[in-house]
Amino acid sequence: MGNHPRLKSRDDVVAGDRFLVPTGPATPQRGVPVPENALPARVRTERAAPWWFGTHGGAGESTLAALVTGSRAAGHAWPLPRDVNDPQPVVLVARTSARGLESARVAATQWAAGDVLGVDLLGLVLMADAPGRLPRALRDLAQLVGGGVPRVWTVPWVEAWRSGDDVVPHAVGVLRRDLTTLLPDGEA
Repeated sequence: MGNHPRLKSRDDVVAGDRFLVPTGPATPQRGVPVPENALPARVRTERAAPWWFGTHGGAGESTLAALVTGSRAAGHAWPLPRDVNDPQPVVLVARTSARGLESARVAATQWAAGDVLGVDLLGLVLMADAPGRLPRALRDLAQLVGGGVPRVWTVPWVEAWRSGDDVVPHAVGVLRRDLTTLLPDGEA
């Protein structure tokens, strides 16, 4: 689960809910080099449960922040705490386009290398970049990227979001429920 003192224990998280069992690494990994094109980081004094880190412009971090109470958009930079002993819960957000998945891969590699101290990475939200099924090459890339983070959530294309409607699809409801389970005191 990482070092976040406010996150529930692993036993609390896996209690009968297969979606919350980490499917990828739960902590940074030894020997992973920091990518040359590492994404920016910014020290944040405010708290969020969780921070949405859009790994590229248009990823959907502000949309998720508007739909999940207590959360905040990180402004396309890793939200680092002033004190690394008080980690910030963070969820990566990326579109399912090649560019979006590549930026998520860079962020996951940066985290795996231990380059972002004070971050407790909860997982990655993949936001559909278009309606319909992903082409095979993008599905394969999404699976590869998802293997580098603790867990992955997928949000389908929501046409109503284009016109500013605050429709909450089932996938976002599941995400909110999962975050409420991962974070104590129903913070999400």
